[in-house]
Amino acid sequence: MVVLMSSETINYYNQNAADFASATDQIDMTALYAEFLPWVKTGGHILDAGCGSGRDAAYFKQLGFNVSAFDASSALAEIASRRLKQPVAVQQFEQLNGHELYDGSWCCASLLHVATDSLPSVLFRLQQALKPGAVLYASFKYGDGERELNGRCFTDMNEEKLKSLVATVSSLSISKTWLTQDQRPERSHESWLNALLFKDVI
Repeated sequence: MVVLMSSETINYYNQNAADFASATDQIDMTALYAEFLPWVKTGGHILDAGCGSGRDAAYFKQLGFNVSAFDASSALAEIASRRLKQPVAVQQFEQLNGHELYDGSWCCASLLHVATDSLPSVLFRLQQALKPGAVLYASFKYGDGERELNGRCFTDMNEEKLKSLVATVSSLSISKTWLTQDQRPERSHESWLNALLFKDVI
């Protein structure tokens, strides 16, 4: 049985798309881009999975990468599509069915809305869509467990939980994890777990 993202979470983003885009567009992503992009070949194909407003996908495209993007929120996908000047699919991680298409997958603050029980199958789908040797970046709010906050469902992650998750997908390995603080002043007390994963070269 496929367990999709909660309708409450999707509704939250549909109803708050413009405000969410405005708030997140101001965040300086330079340090995170610097961790991810060196591992993607020049002009390579990047999947922005759960792209939100398209902020990151637009940056990658500006640098000459080929970009594909999707989001579960139709309102955010529309904003991202206008920004990217290309179609952005309205879909969820559980509906990803590509096979060895991408040189990198960018999952910035998006997998955190996938329920814990669904994460192994979602991670399997993400690695299946990656070419051998490709990189996957993911970020989660730091913690352990699932919670609901202001109409959104979150799955928090720590190092041990991530290690157990990645162990369910034999072709993926963790290269690096690191913590960062939320850059929004009102959320400076929140920490994020960042991770770089690599798909094995066959």
